Amino acid sequence: MAIVLYYVLLGLFMRASLERYFEFERLGTNWRTEALAGATTFLTMAYIVLVNPAILAQTGMPLAAVTAATCLAAAFGSILMGVVARYPLALAPGMGLNAYFTYTVCLKMHIPWQTALGAVFVSGVLFLLLTTLGIRQLILRSIPHELHAAVASGIGLFIAFIGLNEAGLVVADPATLVRLGNLHDPQTGLAVLGLLLMISLEIWHVRGSILIGVLTVTALAWALGLAHWHPTSASLSGLTATTMQLDLRGALHVGLFEIIFVFFFVDLFDNLGTLVAVTKRAGLIQNNHEIPRLNRILFADALATIVGSLTGTSTVTSYVESTAGVAAGGRSGVTAVVTGMLFLVALLAAPLLGGVPQAATAPALILVGSMMLTTITEIPWTDPLVSVPAFLTLVMIPLTYSIANGLGFGILAWAILHLVAGRVRRGDWLLYLLAALFLVRFVYLSGA
Repeated sequence: MAIVLYYVLLGLFMRASLERYFEFERLGTNWRTEALAGATTFLTMAYIVLVNPAILAQTGMPLAAVTAATCLAAAFGSILMGVVARYPLALAPGMGLNAYFTYTVCLKMHIPWQTALGAVFVSGVLFLLLTTLGIRQLILRSIPHELHAAVASGIGLFIAFIGLNEAGLVVADPATLVRLGNLHDPQTGLAVLGLLLMISLEIWHVRGSILIGVLTVTALAWALGLAHWHPTSASLSGLTATTMQLDLRGALHVGLFEIIFVFFFVDLFDNLGTLVAVTKRAGLIQNNHEIPRLNRILFADALATIVGSLTGTSTVTSYVESTAGVAAGGRSGVTAVVTGMLFLVALLAAPLLGGVPQAATAPALILVGSMMLTTITEIPWTDPLVSVPAFLTLVMIPLTYSIANGLGFGILAWAILHLVAGRVRRGDWLLYLLAALFLVRFVYLSGA
């Protein structure tokens, strides 16, 4: 009896200690909310377990090995972010960068995937070095807070657009670029039903509304025969085909400098943009526009990229789908830890992930995107020195399908307009340096 009592008291003490460490009381959260939020984030980004291996396998990388590497990299990065930085920010191999890795570096430039992994590793080391020196932190602080608000709203439009497309409500058109989709499509109807359910639950202040909506639509899809299962195998034993297979000597060749630069540059600003969006949505940015524990966030991101390259996947970065977990109530690092643990489970249950249809996750993206537009009120729209750069940031993120591009247009416009108006301040030197770097990227690397 005494032993049982001892372990009960120990468990209570550890629980109380963890709640203090993750600041549950200050953030107004609890274990149930954080667990639901972590599961919600996982469900909205679980597609990466299927999509990333499918893209990278085209380089000749073994599919099973990349699937396992994707799960491990996402789990490591998310858990590290949750424990060390204590933010509800999940990480995984980034979409866009995996396409650049495959289609541009390996297929177009005929560079072996081992060498490309080496380039990812080098970019991760650069991230870590710049984080240690405080340069990445300086870069984030140099960006005006009005552009932070524009980035958050722009990403809201971005993920809402992705959700509308996945729901079949907005489709491509060769004449007008986009048009209204087929509303008679059962998948589209199911997605609309899911969106209405999630919004209704939000109106009724039901916790976990997004997760409930995703699971309900998934059940309906299976009941109506609208869900399709595409099994994908994954195992730790398969990792040997990609683990530690990177070619560092080849990556450090002078001819690969541009590749390393693109991996570094795009991930830097995609990560910063996502970081701003998620922390603003969660209300975690301080009144002076500072992000607490910023160095820990960037450290976790850099280390996750290094580990990802060592296991056999492209650049690991923060995921904007983390806003789904934040919208579900996630505020602490426990949300990210839960997401990371579910990625470990996904390593064993990868075949089951194909059972969650797009009709179930698309409404979540649409709803979260609409919620992120609240930051738009922080922009002084009557002042063109601020409103024009903010507007360009806002619209170019979804229209170019890139957070980095949107932020680049905003910074460039901010620098040019303030130069024209004679409003240049000596303390803004880093902002103008960033503008120059973005100009170089748009001129010489626009096709990357």
